[in-house]
Amino acid sequence: MKKFPTKLITTAVSVVLASMVNAQVLTDDNGAPIADTKNSLTVGNNGSVLLQDVHLIEKLQRFSRERIPERVMHPRGTGAQGYFLASKDFSKYTTASLFKKGQKTPVLVRFSSVIHSKGSPETARDPRGFAVKFYTKTGNWDLVGNHLPTFFIRDAIKFPDFTHANKPSPVTNLQDPSRFFDFFAKTPEATQTLTWLFSDHGIPASYRTMDGFGVHAFKLINKNGDIKWAKFHWKSHQGIKNLTSAEAEKIQGKDFSHMTRDLYDNIKQGNYPKWDLMVKLIDPKDLDKYDFNIFDDTKQWFDVPEVKVGTLVLDKIPSNFFQFTEMAAYAPSRMIPGIAPSPDKMLQGRLFSYADAQIYRLGTNYQLLPANRPLIKVNNYNIDGTMNFSDQQGDVNYYPSHHVNDQVTPEKDNSAQLQGYMVREEISKPKNFYQAGILYRKFSPQERTNLISNLSGALAQVTDKGIQAKMVSYFYKADHEYGQRLGDKLGLKPNHYK
Repeated sequence: MKKFPTKLITTAVSVVLASMVNAQVLTDDNGAPIADTKNSLTVGNNGSVLLQDVHLIEKLQRFSRERIPERVMHPRGTGAQGYFLASKDFSKYTTASLFKKGQKTPVLVRFSSVIHSKGSPETARDPRGFAVKFYTKTGNWDLVGNHLPTFFIRDAIKFPDFTHANKPSPVTNLQDPSRFFDFFAKTPEATQTLTWLFSDHGIPASYRTMDGFGVHAFKLINKNGDIKWAKFHWKSHQGIKNLTSAEAEKIQGKDFSHMTRDLYDNIKQGNYPKWDLMVKLIDPKDLDKYDFNIFDDTKQWFDVPEVKVGTLVLDKIPSNFFQFTEMAAYAPSRMIPGIAPSPDKMLQGRLFSYADAQIYRLGTNYQLLPANRPLIKVNNYNIDGTMNFSDQQGDVNYYPSHHVNDQVTPEKDNSAQLQGYMVREEISKPKNFYQAGILYRKFSPQERTNLISNLSGALAQVTDKGIQAKMVSYFYKADHEYGQRLGDKLGLKPNHYK
């Protein structure tokens, strides 16, 4: 009889013993050890399952609750961790703690698609979210932006309508160009952002090869209370690379998640993606120098120089997708001393709506979750609520009190006093079309051709010729060649849209 080699037996025993040493006891959520997680408790071998099998019940309960409400906007996302390294002392303009030269601040970044569902392909034409959570020494700052420098609407009161028009029809559950162009035909300020979206920029080749923008104007405040208006721009070290519609169709048939795969593969290989944070500044006394409203998020700040303040590096894939991507919660209202909102109407609405959406989606105490928890100790009197696992002690849960010496830290801000009548009015100097023309003329001949092809293909699905003509009239006002080429593609005569 053939004997097994002693060395082989010894190795096998060692492996078994090692696995036993590293084994951990399985428990229920209350910590009690699990006796069996492969067989339900039954009456006899073929009997009914007993309700008293609490492990089975808990396992099924937890399974059916693994999904939390999907984000209405930005539902599909990819997370990555890293750091922001300040390269410039920016204290002349802001007291924000992360902008001290050499300061290294941990970050959590979530890239996303805006409109399409969580299960959509990453080749879909859609703005990409570019949200950065800075865990600073003075609290968390969320810079929540997109990969396009402008947005479609300038007032948050239109946001539910914008979303409804772009989401699937309540009748067919299909996205319908007739619906969203019906909305945009009544929304002329969207002309520039639509030009961005239907150009090749509407389908980035990867998250690494796209820029990011804060989109809105923000207020920077220095130690003296002096202010500057600022716009933030993430400039990719990898350059910008987009896909044509044809290239995207080829990829979609092979890889549903090419952008996520590209990002994670490069991080694994040590090819860490980087972006420089660029800032544009406008002095309050210079507001009247511009022929547009600088607080209009449908506009870019042309001819305003940028200054680099630091670099973002992504060098880590989160250990758990659900905890650090799905439960990562971003809100523009999460600001720190030295950074404040501007009068941008869209930003003003987002200050409420984003945080409120996160409370609905994740619960009252979502900022206690690992992805959202500040590095510094939180100290306030916001108490209780579902899933509150903070360490709240003592009898005083109010302010002020003779028994505790908690203090506030007022911030200086020498901005102008607000005054005026309550009104519901469009902003001054709307100038809806001219920047779309500037953008069109910046594109190469091939990029213009691709834009016309993409946009005409979508507009051709609109059954109402009047809506087609209205949309073409906007692009014609932006640039005559732009509108005429689009009209020709759709078979419209010039008198229909001029």
